[in-house]
Amino acid sequence: MLGLRIKVFLLSALFQFLIIAAVTNPQDAAILKSLKDIIVDGLPPNWQGSDPCGDQWEGIECSRSRVTAITLSSMGLKGSISGDITGLSELLTLDLSNNKGLKGSLPSSIENLRKLTNLILVGCSLSGPIPDSIGSLQQLVFLSLNSNSFIGKIPASIGNLSNLYWLDLTDNQLDGTIPVSDEVSPGLDMLVRTGHFHLGKNKLSGRIPEKLFSSDMKLIHVLFDSNQLTGPLPSSLGLVKTLEVIRFDRNFLFGTVPSNLNNLTNLSALFLSNNRLTGPIPNLTNLTTLSYLDMSNNKFDPSPIPSWFSTLQSLTTLTMDRTELESEVPATIFSLNLLQTVDLKQNRLNGTFDIGASHSSQLLSINLQSNSITAFTDRPGVYKDITIILAGNPICLESGDRKDYCRASERDSLYSTPPNNCLPTSCSSDQISSPTCQDSFNRTGISMIGYFLSNPTYLPPEEFRPLFFIGSQYLHFTGETRRSVKSTCIGVIIGTAAGGCVLLLLLVLAEVYAYHRKRRAEKANDQNPFAHWDQNKSSGSIPQLKGARCFSFEELNKYTNHFSDTNEVGSGGYGKVYRATLPSGQLIAIKRAQHGSMQGEQMLIYEYIPNGSVRDSLSGKTGIRLDWLRRLKIALGAARGLSYLHELADPPIIHRDVKSTNIMLDERLTAKVADFGLSKPMGDSDKDHITTQVKGTMGYLDPEYYMTNQLTEKSDVYSFGVLMLEILTGRRPIERGKYIVREIKMAMDKKKDLYNLYEILDPTIGLGTTLKGFEKFVDLSLRCVEESGADRPSMSEVVKEIEYILQLAGLNPNAESAASSADYDDASKGYQHPYGNESFDYSGGFPASKIEPQ
Repeated sequence: MLGLRIKVFLLSALFQFLIIAAVTNPQDAAILKSLKDIIVDGLPPNWQGSDPCGDQWEGIECSRSRVTAITLSSMGLKGSISGDITGLSELLTLDLSNNKGLKGSLPSSIENLRKLTNLILVGCSLSGPIPDSIGSLQQLVFLSLNSNSFIGKIPASIGNLSNLYWLDLTDNQLDGTIPVSDEVSPGLDMLVRTGHFHLGKNKLSGRIPEKLFSSDMKLIHVLFDSNQLTGPLPSSLGLVKTLEVIRFDRNFLFGTVPSNLNNLTNLSALFLSNNRLTGPIPNLTNLTTLSYLDMSNNKFDPSPIPSWFSTLQSLTTLTMDRTELESEVPATIFSLNLLQTVDLKQNRLNGTFDIGASHSSQLLSINLQSNSITAFTDRPGVYKDITIILAGNPICLESGDRKDYCRASERDSLYSTPPNNCLPTSCSSDQISSPTCQDSFNRTGISMIGYFLSNPTYLPPEEFRPLFFIGSQYLHFTGETRRSVKSTCIGVIIGTAAGGCVLLLLLVLAEVYAYHRKRRAEKANDQNPFAHWDQNKSSGSIPQLKGARCFSFEELNKYTNHFSDTNEVGSGGYGKVYRATLPSGQLIAIKRAQHGSMQGEQMLIYEYIPNGSVRDSLSGKTGIRLDWLRRLKIALGAARGLSYLHELADPPIIHRDVKSTNIMLDERLTAKVADFGLSKPMGDSDKDHITTQVKGTMGYLDPEYYMTNQLTEKSDVYSFGVLMLEILTGRRPIERGKYIVREIKMAMDKKKDLYNLYEILDPTIGLGTTLKGFEKFVDLSLRCVEESGADRPSMSEVVKEIEYILQLAGLNPNAESAASSADYDDASKGYQHPYGNESFDYSGGFPASKIEPQ
């Protein structure tokens, strides 16, 4: 009987414990309910009832009836962070990352969260200063406030966070000097346990304090890139023996590089490029683990290539362009076992270039463009997998050598979102159309993925950044993951059993598919408005149409000598491009789809454009010097072409891939808009936008289009704005992870001459001369790249602005256009560069010759 009573008592106590555990602390429950009124959108649908802990609200974790974690990353939250949230006194983790609709400031009452270990607010739209009270959160381990719009100085009180391991304030608008401690205030030098200083992409200024670093520190990453720091690198940096990554590139540092950096034997990446460093190139012989070295664009003393380069056995990437190097290039560099990329362009390297027979098997690219190299020891077949660029050297300029290594090959990174339903018939009703058809997550799962991606222990290389996780667009939330997995397993079994039948069926369908492909191609040819373009009967800017010429495969095979490699002139996402000559003597370019190309199987034939693309000229590949006036006229020609597409074509056309490799230049440097492979026509029902999967080229891609999938003509305007900045700087939109739009905005100062952009501008634009209309051109460019499409001008407005700028520069844009139209009647028949799909000239033709696949 006593035993029974004990059991009943224990069961009763357990029952009472469960009831207590299920009931949320009244104060915590009230705070979470108040959040529901402030967060206007994006909260999980199960935030119902009065017991967040007992009802297991998604994103909420509890312990002993107290709320200990709020994890709502990538939920599409809209609203602000209320000061009420700081009443959750037991909170350990607050993660609201990647919610762009989350605005306002960080409340100063944040100091009340004394037990907080993780404060993660990455990628929101928070603004205002970071409150000084944040230094009261003594338990903080992770402080991630990067990619917001915080302003003001870095709070010196952060130096009080003695347990801090991760400090990330990257990509904000923080300014002022780097705080270090004194007799009155704390500073970042006190963070001796911190492993990560991520403070790049801000507006920090002044000198880097010598006191900032010490031998007691355990720093792994020191990232201060893309700020406005001045003065020399402090020698104290060489005392932090734990360092693995150092980034001070894109600042205004001067003076010599401290010699004791050679003591940092754990260093794997060193970025000091784009500063004003002087003196000798530092000796880094001891850095045996160094894999990435970039000290480009500095003013080091002229010197031969250092012999210690050849001792860095872990080196994968060596970038030293514009560093005053002058000597022959030693072949010993290329024997490093892990070496992949060498960039030594725009130095004074000379003599004979020889890679050597024992080069690294990993070697992918060597760029020695614009040096003084007079000879190259080529080994046919040995270097076939290595991209070698010697354009701009005497070996190419004086001899007229047309070999591959004399072309500055630069390719853009095409971007395309997957189709909305990539495998529409492969998954059952309770599964997701994904490559495996078995991945489904509830909101907590999505939020946790966002949490881990917001807290990496190692940042990816620049070429793979920025890294974003957008969980708010994930629509397949489910709690029935077991059923999904079960369905997948059943599907695999059934699929295996039916495999033989499917194979037989596919063989039958193949013939039917081929027949329909041919019929569809014939129909597309009939419906293609550019297949009947009459180049000789154009009236003004309105095209007339006629029949197109078709070629047989046998003809093209003959013209290209069986598509031999000697006639290959380029390649792209579509396939390879070959140059050929018709019996009439006319040069043509033939685009032949590569095996597996997703852009179609027809060959496309165009007249050949001799001067290539704007990108070719900006890179120095063509040898054409683009001064200020030529660049203005090129911008005007391209703008007029896009304006025609948007407002005069019927139906209007959105190009969707405006970029410098798609603006072609004929022998008179007339600009032609080319490559309509991604273009979209606008029907009567599409006057505002077209809902479509995102396609385009990274760097030129409209962020509004990327976020919403809503394509408008303003997406072309954004891309054109990036093109204008590229025309100014000569730089590609994204170089070493640096985005040209952001770089211009950060460097720009309207109170200074040339808007303080002197260091960024392309030197061949004519610096030292008067660039009339320059400021208005920059202003127009930045209006085109406004975040909101509604704030961007139309292309017709852009045309008028550039015409006005040309007038300021002393030219009559209307006279120039008339002359171009008259002079180029014979030339503007749609000359096509190898990278284009179709070419369009504002005053010329648009051929679309094609053949059926054989």
